[in-house]
Amino acid sequence: MASEKVLATKKQRVSELAELIKSAKSGALVDYQGVTVEEDTKLRRDMRENNVHYFVEKNTMLRLAFKEAGIEGLDDVLNGATALALSNDDETAPARLLGKYAEEFKDEKFNLKAGFIGTTVYDQAGVVALSKIPGKETLLAQLVGSLQGPLTKLAATLKAVADKKSEEAA
Repeated sequence: MASEKVLATKKQRVSELAELIKSAKSGALVDYQGVTVEEDTKLRRDMRENNVHYFVEKNTMLRLAFKEAGIEGLDDVLNGATALALSNDDETAPARLLGKYAEEFKDEKFNLKAGFIGTTVYDQAGVVALSKIPGKETLLAQLVGSLQGPLTKLAATLKAVADKKSEEAA
């Protein structure tokens, strides 16, 4: 009787995890072995501030949830201490935030394992590459900055032409 109840609870949890994964734009898996409580608290605060859902889950549950969500290729990394970061807003946020901590700890106790965007799976090298991409706001600011220079020059040139024509007319 108790085992049926436990099995039903586990199936429910796998379904919940699968829905979280399906609704996420991206995710990253990390091995957090050896992280102190203080470091973990700081990491979780950063994750919350960036709208990234970060949690620890059993590898078996994650394996079943990824399969149910239609994401294949992560079974090899689902071993040891695994935490999952998911974002519904920004494709690079989980990798970028976890990558920052991996660099800070110099891969001694915090290692990126793998990740995904949509249903595309990235290995450790791919997630490290994703972690180097700036956030959406930074990219938009860079775009505006690169457009601002030529537009300013165009406006100055047009003003100079208009001033010259008005001088000629006078």
